Amino acid sequence: MAAQPAQRRRRPDAPRKGDLREQAILDAAEALLGGAGFEATTVAGIAAGAGISRGSLYFCFRSKQDVVAGMVARTVAALQRKSQDAAHDPAEPRKAIETVMARTSGLWQAHGVVMRAATDLNRTVPEVGALWSHTAEVFIEAITRILHRAGVPEGDGPHAAGSLARALCWMIERTFYPASQAGADELERASATCLEIWLRTARLA
Repeated sequence: MAAQPAQRRRRPDAPRKGDLREQAILDAAEALLGGAGFEATTVAGIAAGAGISRGSLYFCFRSKQDVVAGMVARTVAALQRKSQDAAHDPAEPRKAIETVMARTSGLWQAHGVVMRAATDLNRTVPEVGALWSHTAEVFIEAITRILHRAGVPEGDGPHAAGSLARALCWMIERTFYPASQAGADELERASATCLEIWLRTARLA
């Protein structure tokens, strides 16, 4: 009897079809959001951009808000990883701060559309709000650890590492937001300014 052909198997590390579709949807949403804005972006437009039907999109996401939440989740996951790496970076504090600012600036440069959407929608889209708040807390924890290693004391007062870290986190967000809209040169200047403020706060400048 003739041997049967071996059944093809998907490699364990190969992306699943559903995963590829989801990434295509998120990529299309990010592109549309950058051009049209949140209000003008539609489910139909996202589906068309991804090359799928609306029904196929709804198989992966429940709504436009759900797509945006997925897009934010994908982007802030990278920021959370970078923040956690920074919190445990064995480098001396100045070098650690420079590394954090360079990585954060790079993320805003590559995905400013998503970062701005997260900032705008965190109060009105609960899923985005939860993601953004959690990401901020991870970033604040990283800043706190670095400040403490630089000699800034712990505690609850206005001069304590945790309080200063919280202010630095939201200062960076609000500074990078308009800078990322203005272009790479402005974002670079904003990053340099935030770096200088952070170094002065840590008494390293």
